[in-house]
Amino acid sequence: MGVGMQNTDLLSGSGNTRAKRGCPWHSKGDSNGIKEGGSSLLPSTDQGVAARGTWGRRLEFTLACIGYAVGLGNVWRFPYLCYRSGGGAFLIPYLTMLFLCGIPLLFMEFVIGQYTRLGPVHAMARICPLLKGVGIATVVISFLLCTYYNVIITWALYYFFHSFRLPLPWQSCNNTWNIPENCSSGFSKNSSYLHSASQQFFDLKVLQMTDGIEQMGSIRWELLGLLVLAWILVYLCIFKGVRSTGKVVYFTAIFPYVILIALLINNVQLPGAADGIRYFLMPQWNKLLDGQVWVNAAAQTFNSIGISFGSMISMASYNKFNNNILRDTLIVAITNSATSIFAGFVIFSAIGYMAYQHNLPVDNIATDGPGLVFVVYPEAFVTMPVAPMWAALFFFMLLCLGLDSQFAMVEVMVTSLMDGCGKLLLRFLKYKELVVLVVCFAAFLLGIPNITEGGIYVFQLMDHYTAVVSLMFLAFFEVVAVCWLYGVRNLTRDVTRMLGKPPNIFFKLCWWVFSPLLVTIILVSSIIQYTPARYGKFYTYPPWAESMGWFVSLCSIIWIPLGAIHTLYYSSGSLLQRLQVSILPVDQQPVLQKDSSTTLAVNASLQSSKEDLESVSLSKESSI
Repeated sequence: MGVGMQNTDLLSGSGNTRAKRGCPWHSKGDSNGIKEGGSSLLPSTDQGVAARGTWGRRLEFTLACIGYAVGLGNVWRFPYLCYRSGGGAFLIPYLTMLFLCGIPLLFMEFVIGQYTRLGPVHAMARICPLLKGVGIATVVISFLLCTYYNVIITWALYYFFHSFRLPLPWQSCNNTWNIPENCSSGFSKNSSYLHSASQQFFDLKVLQMTDGIEQMGSIRWELLGLLVLAWILVYLCIFKGVRSTGKVVYFTAIFPYVILIALLINNVQLPGAADGIRYFLMPQWNKLLDGQVWVNAAAQTFNSIGISFGSMISMASYNKFNNNILRDTLIVAITNSATSIFAGFVIFSAIGYMAYQHNLPVDNIATDGPGLVFVVYPEAFVTMPVAPMWAALFFFMLLCLGLDSQFAMVEVMVTSLMDGCGKLLLRFLKYKELVVLVVCFAAFLLGIPNITEGGIYVFQLMDHYTAVVSLMFLAFFEVVAVCWLYGVRNLTRDVTRMLGKPPNIFFKLCWWVFSPLLVTIILVSSIIQYTPARYGKFYTYPPWAESMGWFVSLCSIIWIPLGAIHTLYYSSGSLLQRLQVSILPVDQQPVLQKDSSTTLAVNASLQSSKEDLESVSLSKESSI
């Protein structure tokens, strides 16, 4: 988004460039950093870094990460994917991918954030200058995502405020927005012609949707007001940085579990609930032979935890240097997966109840995405006892789940701006709170097209090309940059310095072999099975809209080659020497002389740097 081009340090990555301009993270006599070759991956303790906040308690960081990882996808994506991919048998590939890909890569991001105490932009620039554009790309993708993700919170607020009515407004076809001739109270077998009352409430009342993206229509003023409210809530959660976020997560991360437990206790007592749960868990062992099921399991694990969005790196950067991130990794990853499975029981017990009520097979009702939580599940409340209470609790839970993820994504942008040009911003805006306000206001403006009458088509287009297409490219290059170029040896060194002992062989194997291999398979599979964006079963986007979607995708991906070109351009020596130096972390880069640099000199300098590194590492470990 132009951040890197405004600040020389943001895109600078070669040893020579830093030596000429000076690195703002280095200071003499740094007691927390480790000086090697004139630089350090650790931030300095100068005034800018010293002012960086930290979590008030370790539990705050853990809850914030759980809140970010456990989002709406756990409720509307995983249960349906599990049901369609073999039921209980799907848990085998899912858990396999969790331990081979999800947990190791989450630990990797925690290590990078906590060790460097920097956001993703500057952390990636320090560990692998050649692929520093990955850091900028993660910030861009998180910012783009937060512009439309808050629209889901807006819808949740709309339903929440409309839940305090009896009867519920989506209960019947006798409302001004209904089309009686094709409206059905409940779900009908003839779903191609008849629409349920809850479907018409979402389409015709909430969205007032047009026939396509070609007809954007006017702004939905009710939704605009709620979008403002949603951004006010986000701002109040993060305007004080981790000081305010750390307090909010005690509620937003824990309360959804209270509601999920209450919903499950209520649902399992309803007729047909057992049939729904049976459909959810019934193992189809033949599905394990389908390669796509394994790819789906890997993609779900990867996307659910939230790797490559930069949020985990940002939040870990506010930790104390010796925080036990291995413990936090296991807690966050296992809690996230357990929540997905638990949510499956909640969702499918309600779907089984609806199938019983309308005498339909579960196949006719089960779905995923926004349709599950804003169409299917609201229909379940209609015949439940004390319907308004259950509806209000459910949509309040969605609000909490959405807020946790939303303010984590906004924090990525704020952290990166403050790391890169914080002094310049504070010179004009005076207070960090105003920086947060400007970021929130910019994201609010960019989100307005999503709450027009044709906004649902913009929403679907943005989601497809941001969270599906771009993400896997970013994930691939991040894994290459950290696991292979920065290397397992350096990751091991970082973990040892922070925790006092190296990671076990399991993590080393995953970083070196399994995780990169799985991410590559997911990327290749995504390319081979690419399909253009669609809305529903029948609407396809015109070519100009597809072009806009690819442009949105390129807004993040383009920073990867731009960062590489910038690094090579400002380095010294031949092209081969520039490449050799640019794949090294800045604390291991030799300073090359233009007139006498050779590949042999580079190798000699690297060997000397490694020997110094090992000796300093030993002294640091003993001090820990």
